[in-house]
Amino acid sequence: MQLPVLGFKEGAMAAYLQHFDEKCKKSKEMITEAKKFIPGGAQHNLAFNYPFPIVIEKANGAFLWDADGNKYIDFLQSGGPIILGNNYQPVREKIIHLINESGPVTGLFSEYELKLAREINKHMPSIEMFRMLGSGTESVMGAIRVARLASGKKKVIKMGGAYHGWSDQMVYGLHIPGTGSYEAHGIPGGCRKHTHEVYPNDINALRKKLSRNRALGGTAAVIVEPMGPESGTYPVDEDHNQQIRELCDRFDALLIFDEVVTFGRIGLSGAQGYFGVKPDLTAFGKVVAGGYPAAGGLGGRRDLMEYLAAGIEGGKKRAYVGGTLAANPMSSAAGYYAIKEIERTNACEIAGNVGDRLNKGLETIIEDLKLPFVAYNQGAICHLETSGTMFVKISLPKIKSILREIKVRQHFMEEMGAAYMAEGIVTLAGSRMYTSLADTNDVIDDALSRFERVLKNIEIPKVDA
Repeated sequence: MQLPVLGFKEGAMAAYLQHFDEKCKKSKEMITEAKKFIPGGAQHNLAFNYPFPIVIEKANGAFLWDADGNKYIDFLQSGGPIILGNNYQPVREKIIHLINESGPVTGLFSEYELKLAREINKHMPSIEMFRMLGSGTESVMGAIRVARLASGKKKVIKMGGAYHGWSDQMVYGLHIPGTGSYEAHGIPGGCRKHTHEVYPNDINALRKKLSRNRALGGTAAVIVEPMGPESGTYPVDEDHNQQIRELCDRFDALLIFDEVVTFGRIGLSGAQGYFGVKPDLTAFGKVVAGGYPAAGGLGGRRDLMEYLAAGIEGGKKRAYVGGTLAANPMSSAAGYYAIKEIERTNACEIAGNVGDRLNKGLETIIEDLKLPFVAYNQGAICHLETSGTMFVKISLPKIKSILREIKVRQHFMEEMGAAYMAEGIVTLAGSRMYTSLADTNDVIDDALSRFERVLKNIEIPKVDA
């Protein structure tokens, strides 16, 4: 990064932190107690936690309310799965009826498993078969296991900075490209022995890695977030996925798309529909349970997916996956009805247009205030980049100073998140926003005025003439 990290004007951050002490007393009290029983006082990696997590008691449409009665515009939307808006009534009513009839779990087959799989196939033809799992992390684990079994190869290549869940083999090159095993605490080196990373958009590096691997037994799969690492926080070139597809074909490696965030948000055909690139396997999460629990699944080519046949059956090689609560009636039905509602309401396009409007407003504010920040969106995924943490270049000779810089940039992201929260806006990590069908023009106008109040508090260094 060429530009230094900016900061808040004198007294501004102190005022925001004072807001939490004065206006969020019930949250602070509960989190203080929670820290006695829960590590860090929060269960969720996506939870805002500076200066302390906020306790949410109510969710509806575009809004959240905390334990102290404060109202927030919700651009987190549970980390992306909710594009219809919080607690969407038409889906909620269906699920309440189902629970009254059968309860949430039976451990046996329900009609909604078939309905959901058929619905996904309808919108994504590459998904010839679909197996529901419990989370996006499990989905990626299953995809890699299938790829290794089908190919007889071990090595997997990912794009640096991408998040593919927290399995041992994927906590590598996490959040920031080039960091390798930096965050792989508690994970033996052997678990990631066959995981490699290359920088996003560096197609030559990928080609070289695939070529080197061929001499070492080959590459089982290349896995990508098709919009770019961290849901497009590190955006990729328009033809990047097609180039990867061609290299995978050339080097006989499978292509895995991680569409945990993008399916049902970029569109019901996912990022693969947007880019016109057909992966061999697709990892799902989030919207396959409509924002309800147990959201995950794996789909793809029939010959590959048949390795995942469930049930008690001996004598066949299979990629073993499981999950007692996977594909439970509640989650399957929620996913099915959510997809039907997304299709009926044209939610992806509407939320994408809202994202365009939010982004245009942010760009105008940034330009008017002459801030060196960047706002952009990929449909209903919006980014406001203020610290550039993900773009810090890793250099081993300077690693200590670079790690210090990363911490400074990450802390500024925390401060930005706190400022947004104090102004009544919930974001993901202070840099990402997910829009929904519930976001009206009035909601976006209100949000932009709140963003502007925060950004006006940024100190712009004076430049000597």
